[in-house]
Amino acid sequence: MKNKIIFISYVSFILLFTLYFLFDTFLIERKYENVDNSNIIETEDNKGSVISNSNYYIDDNIIIEIKEYYENDTLIHVADIIVSSPAYLKTALAKDSYGKNVVEKTSTIAERKNAILAINGDYYGVQEKGYVLRNGVIYRNTSALREDLVIYEDGSFEIINEGDITLEELKEKGAYNVFSFGPSLVIDKEISVSKNDEVDKAMSSNPRTAIGIISENHYVFVVSDGRTSESEGLSLYELATFMKEELNVDIAYNLDGGGSSTMYFNGEVVNNPTTNGRIKERSVSDIVYIGY
Repeated sequence: MKNKIIFISYVSFILLFTLYFLFDTFLIERKYENVDNSNIIETEDNKGSVISNSNYYIDDNIIIEIKEYYENDTLIHVADIIVSSPAYLKTALAKDSYGKNVVEKTSTIAERKNAILAINGDYYGVQEKGYVLRNGVIYRNTSALREDLVIYEDGSFEIINEGDITLEELKEKGAYNVFSFGPSLVIDKEISVSKNDEVDKAMSSNPRTAIGIISENHYVFVVSDGRTSESEGLSLYELATFMKEELNVDIAYNLDGGGSSTMYFNGEVVNNPTTNGRIKERSVSDIVYIGY
C-alpha cells in the first residue's frame, strides 16, 4: 500500500511539472523589460502632401508600392519601399515590452505605432537564445550560433554569424536592429541557400516573410501566402530565387514564416495569414515597419 501511494505521488508530480513546463513555455506571459525609447532615432514628422490608395503610399519622405506576383503556384506580396532616411525603417515589440510569450497581432502592433506598412519579425519570444537588439537596445546577448541580419543606423544590411562576433561588438559598430532567425537568402546578389535548406522541420512549401535591401534607402518586404488551395507556399530556395531574379536585391533575409507571415498596409492586412488551417492572423513578438 505504501509503495502504491509513493508511485501515485511520483506520477502526479511528474504530470504537474510537465503541465507547468508547457504552460510556462507557451502560454504564461512574462514581461522582462519595457521598451526603452531613449535610443529611438528621431524622424522629421513632416509628411507633406500624401497620396495613398490600396497599392501606393507617397509623401515627401516615404514611397511604398504594393505589388503582387504569382509564381510556383503561390501568391507573393511585395512592398517596394524608398525612404529619404533609414530612420523610417523601424521595429516594435508586442505590448511595448520584451519578454516571454508577450505577443500581439502584427496589425495590432502596427496600428498602435501608426505604421504605414508592417511585417512580422523574427518572433524572438519563442526562442531561449539568439541576439535581440531593437532600436539600439540590447535585450538578449546569448548566442544561438545562428545567421543573423544586422541593420545598422545608416540603414545598411549585413549578414553575420553569432559565433563570430558578440552583440556588444555589433552595437559598437553601429548596429541598430538584429534579427536572429534566418537563414540568409541572398548575399551580394547571390543566392545563399540550397534547394535542401529549411527552417528546422518546416515543410518545404510554406508561407514566408522576408526583408531585403536593393540599394541605399531602398528596401523590400516580401510575404508569400501558403497552405491553401489557392496558394501553395514557397521553399527557401524558391523565395531566394524570387528575390534575386525578380527584385534584384543585394541582401535578403528570411524572417519567421508559417502562420506568422503577415503584411499590413494602410490600415489593412493585405495577405492571407493561415493559422491551424484557417485564414487567421497569428499573434507574434515583434514587427518591422515603415512609419513616422
